[in-house]
Amino acid sequence: MTTPSVSGPFDLTGKVAIVTGANTGIGQAIAVALATAGADVACVGRTPAEDTVARIRALGRNAEIVSADLSTIEPVQRVVDETVAKLGGLDILINNAGIIRRADAVDFTEADWDAVIDTNLKSVFFLCQAAGRHMIAQGSGKIVNIASMLTFQGGIRVPSYTASKSGIGGLTKLLANEWAAKGINVNAIAPGYIATNNTAALQADETRNRSILDRIPAGKWGDASDLGGAAVFLSSAAAKYVQGHILAVDGGWLAR
Repeated sequence: MTTPSVSGPFDLTGKVAIVTGANTGIGQAIAVALATAGADVACVGRTPAEDTVARIRALGRNAEIVSADLSTIEPVQRVVDETVAKLGGLDILINNAGIIRRADAVDFTEADWDAVIDTNLKSVFFLCQAAGRHMIAQGSGKIVNIASMLTFQGGIRVPSYTASKSGIGGLTKLLANEWAAKGINVNAIAPGYIATNNTAALQADETRNRSILDRIPAGKWGDASDLGGAAVFLSSAAAKYVQGHILAVDGGWLAR
């Protein structure tokens, strides 16, 4: 059964998107939201996103699994090439894949630093580069990076994650500066505290969980699906004059 896509400036019919880390959580929610708006989606990750692909196909859209371990940049060009070969193009890149390591700064290891920076920042840049070359050649494209509250704040016990997400903010602005005149929109979404696997440790910590909830004006953790509308907006013609922006979807966290 084909579900009608969104109409008007938010319509993504005929567009092809890459979503990294599409197996669960935020990545899955964004992939399904893009498909609901009409896009076909390449679901990228180490774990085959079979459930995500099934959900997208149930909407009447095309979806393909692209297996890639983004802890290194080795598969980056293949991700782009395989997407174009399987789905016929590339119009949207959502850089969602990421990892986190937690330890006090005085105890943090080089291995944990490198693992997070390589996945969350290095691979993001080189995937932007590979997709950007394709998009510049066609004169259009949308890139949406997933930032964090820690793009704006320091956090605690996550030094490499904070550094990587601060880097995402700067990288998003840099690419917007270079590529806006070439028809490419580069922006980012900064999720607030979203209930996913990456935040399970915080949700399980009664003290930290309470302190987080007390700070959020909305009074609750966000759901991964709360990111879908922001992703559709930034991937669509509705955001054609939005460049280098970091859109917080945070229940009011930064407003307090």
